[in-house]
Amino acid sequence: MLCSRCTNEAVTLIRYNGQHLCREHFVAFLEKRVKAEISSQVKLRGGARIAVGLSGGKDSTVATLLLHEVFAPRRDFEIHAITVDEGIHGYRPEALEVAREFCAARGIPHHVISFEEAFGLTMDEIVQRDPDTIPCSYCGVLRRYCLNAKAREIEATVLATGLNLDDTSQSILMNLARGDIGRLARLGPHTSVQPGLVPRIQPLRTIPEKETYLYAMLRGIEICDAECPYSTRAQRGRFREIIDVLESESPGTRHALLKSYDELAPLLTQKFPPVELNECKACGEPTGKETCRACEMVQKLKRAGSSSP
Repeated sequence: MLCSRCTNEAVTLIRYNGQHLCREHFVAFLEKRVKAEISSQVKLRGGARIAVGLSGGKDSTVATLLLHEVFAPRRDFEIHAITVDEGIHGYRPEALEVAREFCAARGIPHHVISFEEAFGLTMDEIVQRDPDTIPCSYCGVLRRYCLNAKAREIEATVLATGLNLDDTSQSILMNLARGDIGRLARLGPHTSVQPGLVPRIQPLRTIPEKETYLYAMLRGIEICDAECPYSTRAQRGRFREIIDVLESESPGTRHALLKSYDELAPLLTQKFPPVELNECKACGEPTGKETCRACEMVQKLKRAGSSSP
């Protein structure tokens, strides 16, 4: 099959717009959308320091690469990568090494923060102490804590994550299904700056996961393709399956969910404005309560550990 834009051989079919694209036109197609998304989400001035959450996987690595290529030529911008080491045996060490080599090859400052350093527990130990819970419920909260804490430490202007269109559409549907409209209103990218919270941007929020993977392959980017051993227990998997079926039957469903959310976002923000933040009495990080969710979780785990025989 030939490319819809030239006579070169196509490498993929974009089902939601009906185009077959060759390597050159697919790369340009993705990069154009990412650059437009960055411009729409944040207006950065000279001297900005952009932190990127870099796990070593395809999405975060592509996000880091594109931000680096967009801003690195300008000397008044800095790109820093932050990797969270959750302490997952047989999974994180490989990804951490990939992230280190990626940053070293491009001269990107690389910062690592671990669960063990921040909380005195690894993710493997957390699962042992609370074997009946869904591991991602801990990991998500603690990862967000670590990313924000390290981004604040390096005085980042914004914090970029590698969330793609699949991730975003799943989050929208999950919160709707649970009736958690307040959480839905707080989905990124963040348009307001709250004390203690580094605003988040999502350069890949319009890019399907499959396209991110193909882009990484076509650009020859080394990524860690391993799957977290705890991810199979995540509730998100059910919503992934639902959206995959809908997208297969009606291409463009993921984009439609995102577009609907973006239309509703201003109304949601009016109904559920950002809460006034305090400093957590245990760690000093921002929270809407006396103690942040991360500290509550860690305290619970440590009590469970001390009561174990």
